[in-house]
Amino acid sequence: MKRTHLPLNALRVFDAAARHLSFTKAADELAVTPAAVGQQIRALEDTLGVVLFKRMTRNLELTPEAERALPALRAGFREFEEAVRVLQAGQSSYVLTIAAPRAAVAKWLGARLAAYGAAHPELRFILSDADTIVDFTQANLDLAVHFGAAPDAEGVHGRTLGDETLVMVAAHGADDTAPRIAHPPGGDAACDACTFTVADAGLAIDAAILGLGRALVPARLAASDLLAGRLIVLGEPVPTDASWWLSAPTPQWRQAKVRALVEFLVAD
Repeated sequence: MKRTHLPLNALRVFDAAARHLSFTKAADELAVTPAAVGQQIRALEDTLGVVLFKRMTRNLELTPEAERALPALRAGFREFEEAVRVLQAGQSSYVLTIAAPRAAVAKWLGARLAAYGAAHPELRFILSDADTIVDFTQANLDLAVHFGAAPDAEGVHGRTLGDETLVMVAAHGADDTAPRIAHPPGGDAACDACTFTVADAGLAIDAAILGLGRALVPARLAASDLLAGRLIVLGEPVPTDASWWLSAPTPQWRQAKVRALVEFLVAD
């Protein structure tokens, strides 16, 4: 019999009836009527062409064929249960899989996840590097973080962290004559006057702290180093149309764990 034709519900009813040797007790377990159990068993016997129970005056007895089949059937149900457990493990309410740019993790997200995890010690975070908008059809993720425009992929929705600006940062004592540090994205990667080019905004901030020059970076990423006094801002903030976005497909937004984390990050 093909897998698509397996009468799984009827087999489940058969298993319950076999354990209790009673349609009434099986019905109580399955929250159906004894008549419904009897109908399922008769339909299963018709489908398989096999008698499963001997109907005695006061009780039921398994036929030899049914008794021989039960161990394999129950082993199969255990395998189904394990398969479901494996499927759920990756998306359990205690695991959050997040894709984010390395700079965002190093300069903003990592500290927030640490704070959130301290308040929810049962959680486990799995982080992956993603410096561009994530293709959710190719990745099994709960949430993605990106800097840029709102997500526009079909079925993907986002929450913004609010308006963003770019700030020119440098070490104390630096001025507008300091060398420029270029980086993608969110900065002046194409600037001809740049002396240093690094992989991302996080490294640009670190280079500025070391006194290697000045870097134009998203204000959110520089905030902690500015607050700690490791950097200063040169000039006025520069407006940008780009924002930080938390995005996920519709099914992920239905998960309480995703909604709770997003509310925490947005409120921060």
